[in-house]
Amino acid sequence: MSAVLSAQHGSRDAVVAWLLEPDDPAVRYTALTDLLYRPQDDPDVTDARSSLMRTGPVAELLALQRADGSWGDPRRFYTAKYTGTVWSLLLLAELAADPAHPGVRRAAEFIFAHSQHPESGGFSMESSNKTGTGLASGTIPCLTGNMVYSLIRLGYLEDTRLWQAIDWIVRWQRADDGVDAPPQDPITSRFPMCWGLHSCHMGVAKTLKALAAIPEARRTPAVRLKIDQLTEYFLIHHLHRKSHDLASTAKPGWLKPGFPLMYQTDNLELLGLFAQLRMWDARLQEAMDLLLARRLPDGRWKLENTFNGKMNVLIEQKGEPSKWITLKAMLILERFEKLSQQADREGDIQDHGFTKTRL
Repeated sequence: MSAVLSAQHGSRDAVVAWLLEPDDPAVRYTALTDLLYRPQDDPDVTDARSSLMRTGPVAELLALQRADGSWGDPRRFYTAKYTGTVWSLLLLAELAADPAHPGVRRAAEFIFAHSQHPESGGFSMESSNKTGTGLASGTIPCLTGNMVYSLIRLGYLEDTRLWQAIDWIVRWQRADDGVDAPPQDPITSRFPMCWGLHSCHMGVAKTLKALAAIPEARRTPAVRLKIDQLTEYFLIHHLHRKSHDLASTAKPGWLKPGFPLMYQTDNLELLGLFAQLRMWDARLQEAMDLLLARRLPDGRWKLENTFNGKMNVLIEQKGEPSKWITLKAMLILERFEKLSQQADREGDIQDHGFTKTRL
């Protein structure tokens, strides 16, 4: 796939050089570490992370933060879409903010204190008037997934509170394709859009994103089983199709690459999760074809979906070539290419879960 990128759609070196330009240090940092595999102590990596904390969206976000670690009205940490603390913490994670920064730590601790339900471990849309902690009845999958993903990215992998939230995902996240009756429980009874007759597509996406962020060596058997269930859910949908009518697209917007996506998802994000998990299946082929069809002749991709104007900061410009979308697409292509090459070398395709296709 990387050969296709180079030969047919401009020079890979030229695209990488564009991603490494200093104007967007968060992209530069991510390209250095994820695409070029530079270590954290590499001088270019340390310089890029230092720069992204001083200038650009991360610095702008932190400048708006309240002393208690929140943004805006502290009580509306979730419902203030997309300027509240939940969404700002998610942005810090997506943009590779430095976990050691005091503002990042304050934001994470605010969410633990006011959004996490202390008994179940899930993250809630609202806090209790009595205790100030998250309400059981407000815990939902997409929020819990987003917060687990963010907190892993921001340095909380060793925190027992985080693992309590991971256990919540393992216990509560559904991966069914429809049931005769929704589950009945105080955790699930309040929001039929999250806990109705069919698994919530967004909830599956965000909890899978959270579990994929756990380093492979740290995934428990229960986490690995849940990953298998969640990935199969998306495979029976070919990512964007209606599972019971594969000729129909569930939501056309899922075909338009966007960043950041907040609680939404799209084919780009989902393909990225499969590539991160080193899983390939022929049912991903159409989504890959659609992604490749959106590539520009120079090897870049446009930002086609955006929350700009609704967030505290701006992330690139809709309709223009996007460094974030291009970087994510390149990571997908090159990770799948490496998986294919490894399967060829080892001569045992099935053991790797890799089906050879025209990719």
